[in-house]
Amino acid sequence: MSIRNEMDIKEFDQLSERLKKWRLILGKGADPQGESNLEGEAKGMDETLEALYDNERQGGLGNSSPNINRWLGDIRKYFPTSIVQIMQKDAMERLGLKEMLLEPEMLESVEPDVDLVGTLLSLNKIMPNKTRETARKVVHKVVMELEKRLSNKMREAVEGALNRSVRNRRPKLNEMDWHRTIRANMKHYQKDYKTIIPEQLWGYGRKGQSLKHVILLVDQSGSMASSLVYAGVFGAVMASLKSVKTHMVVFDTNVVDLTEELSDPVELLFGTQLGGGTDINKALTYAEQLITQPNDTILVLISDLFEGGNEREMLGRAARIQNSGVSFITLLALSDEGAPGYDKGIANRFYSLDIPTFACTPDQFPDLMAAAMKKDDISAWMSRNNIVRK
Repeated sequence: MSIRNEMDIKEFDQLSERLKKWRLILGKGADPQGESNLEGEAKGMDETLEALYDNERQGGLGNSSPNINRWLGDIRKYFPTSIVQIMQKDAMERLGLKEMLLEPEMLESVEPDVDLVGTLLSLNKIMPNKTRETARKVVHKVVMELEKRLSNKMREAVEGALNRSVRNRRPKLNEMDWHRTIRANMKHYQKDYKTIIPEQLWGYGRKGQSLKHVILLVDQSGSMASSLVYAGVFGAVMASLKSVKTHMVVFDTNVVDLTEELSDPVELLFGTQLGGGTDINKALTYAEQLITQPNDTILVLISDLFEGGNEREMLGRAARIQNSGVSFITLLALSDEGAPGYDKGIANRFYSLDIPTFACTPDQFPDLMAAAMKKDDISAWMSRNNIVRK
């Protein structure tokens, strides 16, 4: 066979492979004559995609548990975990999978992720007893994975920030603050020896008592589900640090203090109730009562800012808290998905009150808390992390 023929065959195979991929993307309607000739694994992938995304067969799996269980198994067979989680999320709406999750057998077939935990929490109050234990196992698995991914980073960031917030005039070598020591002793520079002879040493110190008070004030509305899960995990990690006093408060039209549950983030999450209204003013009223040392307090409001309570009072209360010396930060989302819909008018009013308002990913949150504890300029922190104000 000539080199030319070999190249033609290779190009033909590449073209054929591209056509199959486009056929999988566009569905059966793009190939009514069946010219793409899908076989084997490609055919199986097409069938799982068609069951979910083909308009003519929307909901085609019906309410049959065996069929949906088989479909859940197939998508794990043909697609990587990240894609499986996206397809499961779409199936919640298209195939009525949310209702099917009330069956323990179905729940055992699903790939656990943060979105699934949010869905389970929204179904918590109507979940039958036979499903509840399975749901707890799913939530526990996701929480443990999140803690494994995020807890060390959170601890290191917070403890590092707090250690540097306490000064030590008699530091050991590993506690030296070299930059401050050099600046303080520049006048003692010895020209003949080309060195500084320090009269005053500066170093980092430690204290066993609580140095900072963190209040996580988390909106329970349905769009904040992922943010609530991450906030619960971070709250549990900070509560385990002796140097931080942590409060975890969730709200809809009512306010619930879950601080006592921070030792068990799974129990904490099952103490929430997603999907209610929103009264930020009432939540800030409660948070204000917790503040005893404003200059050592960080208040993180996690909300889409759609206020259902008294907006005028809420803005006045927010201004009072900010002016008291509290480090007040508003996160429109604490998730990898960016900010959902939010009230742009209130976001702008918060900015006019010098309250930073933006969306934050879980990986950025530890560094954000460290910056707040060191009293860094949060707007400068946002700029360094390429975060644009909302």
